[in-house]
Amino acid sequence: MPALVNGSSDMNAPEPDLPALETVSDDLFLGDALAVLQPRSGYRAGTDAVLLAAILRPEIVGESPVLDVGAGVGVVGLCVAARCPRTRVVLIEREPKLADLARLNVERNSLSMRVSVVETDIARASGALTAAEIPSESFPFVLANPPYHEEGRSTAAGDQLRAASHQMPQDALEIWARFMNRMAAPGGRVAMIHKAEALPRILATFEGRFGGIGVLPIHPYAGETAIRVIVTGIKGSRAPLSIRPGLVLHGPDRAFRPEIEAVFRHGAALPDEFGG
Repeated sequence: MPALVNGSSDMNAPEPDLPALETVSDDLFLGDALAVLQPRSGYRAGTDAVLLAAILRPEIVGESPVLDVGAGVGVVGLCVAARCPRTRVVLIEREPKLADLARLNVERNSLSMRVSVVETDIARASGALTAAEIPSESFPFVLANPPYHEEGRSTAAGDQLRAASHQMPQDALEIWARFMNRMAAPGGRVAMIHKAEALPRILATFEGRFGGIGVLPIHPYAGETAIRVIVTGIKGSRAPLSIRPGLVLHGPDRAFRPEIEAVFRHGAALPDEFGG
């Protein structure tokens, strides 16, 4: 899905603390609630990140901490923090340039008191988590928006940062699911957004780790094939899998349906969410 922002301005001259990226854009999310710096080329966070964050309702999350795994520049976690004003959010990102942008986005949105960034690879995160005093099994909510392309199945991006943002090893979903399980509290809830074609692999990696699995198909238009899925699960649950009614983004006029427009512009929750 293309990025959905309310406005953007190219920043050819970096801010004093901005990492040395080729070009950075300044994009608005949730109306004008968030201003996010992100690389102008390569992977750009947009509608998928906002949809994933919108599965959480403020009244359900309360003061519970939320973990954003593979946060990139922080859009998922920042949207959660903007929508859920009492929660604390931890962003985990391994790429130094993206982690630097995430830190800057936290600061410029005045969220430093509730949002922190941990720069680490989730496959080797123990040292960084210990240093940050973040224990395992400490998050009631864990969200992930991983890269969508497998190595060897798509054309590699032109530079290392773009390639890392776009592609992941074929066994990486297992690593992501294992880490999400490690960090989720007993009874904690996890959610991942991905391409619809990845659903069998996601279910395979969730099996034995999470129960009460829910699959939310996301369709661009009514009657069209789903292009994304949000897969949720509960650590330790033995409840059966359920397929939720599909979420349709656009109406016949090609505009976002009113309830979807409310998600993107006003920070509303999805009709299908944790606790709903």
